[in-house]
Amino acid sequence: MYACAKFVSAPALVRRSSRVLCQPLSASVLSSPEARTEQARPAAHRAIQTSAAHRDIDTAAKFIGAGAATVGVAGSGAGIGTVFGSLIIGYARNPSLKQQLFSYAILGFALSEAMGLFCLMVAFLILFAM
Repeated sequence: MYACAKFVSAPALVRRSSRVLCQPLSASVLSSPEARTEQARPAAHRAIQTSAAHRDIDTAAKFIGAGAATVGVAGSGAGIGTVFGSLIIGYARNPSLKQQLFSYAILGFALSEAMGLFCLMVAFLILFAM
C-alpha cells in the first residue's frame, strides 16, 4: 500500500496529470505518445492568433447582426403609420375629441420612434463596439 501511494504522489506524475487535465479529453485520449512528450515540455505561452478567415467571418457576422437589428426600424415606421392612421379615423368618428386624440397620437409616435431608435442604437453597437 505504501509503495502504491508513493508511486501515485510522485512529482513528475502530478505535473504530467495536471497538464493532461487542462486539455480537452479528446486531445489527451486521441493524441499519440510522441505528441504527449512534446506537451510534457514546458512551453512559452503564446497569444491567440486569428487568421484572416476568422476576421472575415467575424466581420460578416457583425454585418448580419447589424442588418437583423435594423429590421426593427421598419417596424417603427409601420407603428407610426398605424398611430396616425388611427388618429385620422378617430377624428373622423368624433371631431370633438381632437385635442385628446392628438395627445395620444403624439405619445404613440414617441414610443414607436423610441423603439426604432433603440434598434438603430443596437445596430451601431454591434458594428462599432464589438
